[in-house]
Amino acid sequence: MSKLLKRGGIFFQGQLLLNDEMCYYKESVKISGVLGEETYGSNTDAGWFFYGCDHLGVCSEKVGFFKEEDFYVMSKIMVKITLPASIIVNFSQTKMEPSMFLLCLLGFGGGILYMALGWIMGGKDPDEKGFQILNLSGYSIGSFTMPFTSSFFGPAGVVVTSLFDTGNAVIALGGSYSIGAMVKNREKKFSFIPLCKTLLCSVPFDAYLFMYILYWLHLSLPAPVLNIAQLVANANAFLAMLMLGVGFKLSGDRTQMSKIVKMLGVRYGVAVLTAAAFYFLLPFSLEYRKALAVLVFSPIAAAAPAFTADLKGDINLASAVNSLSIIISMFCITCVLIAVL
Repeated sequence: MSKLLKRGGIFFQGQLLLNDEMCYYKESVKISGVLGEETYGSNTDAGWFFYGCDHLGVCSEKVGFFKEEDFYVMSKIMVKITLPASIIVNFSQTKMEPSMFLLCLLGFGGGILYMALGWIMGGKDPDEKGFQILNLSGYSIGSFTMPFTSSFFGPAGVVVTSLFDTGNAVIALGGSYSIGAMVKNREKKFSFIPLCKTLLCSVPFDAYLFMYILYWLHLSLPAPVLNIAQLVANANAFLAMLMLGVGFKLSGDRTQMSKIVKMLGVRYGVAVLTAAAFYFLLPFSLEYRKALAVLVFSPIAAAAPAFTADLKGDINLASAVNSLSIIISMFCITCVLIAVL
């Protein structure tokens, strides 16, 4: 212990943080999560980065640089290459604490709740049910909300966000896709066998499962492998936002607008109730509860439009809902931060 203290460190929540480990919590915001990793000067820079990439995709599609068919190519690249690479890189940097498993369950439970609401909102149409389940659930945390929580809540924010996102990843990276596919294919009886098959066919979920196995075996990937994965992962955030812009298309049709308003109304209505419950009812420290209140306002999972394309769903509606959720989340998170700080 004396040798550790000589290196310099502080105790936070009973855990000794060494100076060289605390670089992860530096004030400049580090976007770290399943959508890639970049460094920005502040959380607002991160928000404008996503907004700018999204609009670049919209403008490129409008002038003919990209065609609507290119969305499917981008989605395949993201789901099968850049997203798995980003998962590998960022999971290798995350330290799990068994005592904080409840936070993982909160992230997982949030996804289950939204999937249940999507199933109800889909009515009797299997295609609509599958679409709602996939595009209403999951949080885009690593590349969007992490800058806010790490910047305003420091180490506590990073810990809460990482663990909450671990539970959320099961839904966002394959769980909602598997359930949505089962519903869309009109499978009358729920069975874990087709669910597991669909999950295992999801490359992002396989990447998470692989890294989990390595973690519990106390193994790690060689540095050269992680370096290569890092190069690929760095493109993921940009590609995800560009893809949303290419797929974004508001037809002005009343049916489409009605669906968007309904989905986002339910999404953020539930977020308000969940944030209040987390903040006032959970038995965690105040900093943890503040971070959780922010996390529930994260945008819809960025992989949802790509998974929608894989299921031959309405990519224009999926991209529109996802893009608008980013704008709404920026506003809501700002309001929450003003309220709790």
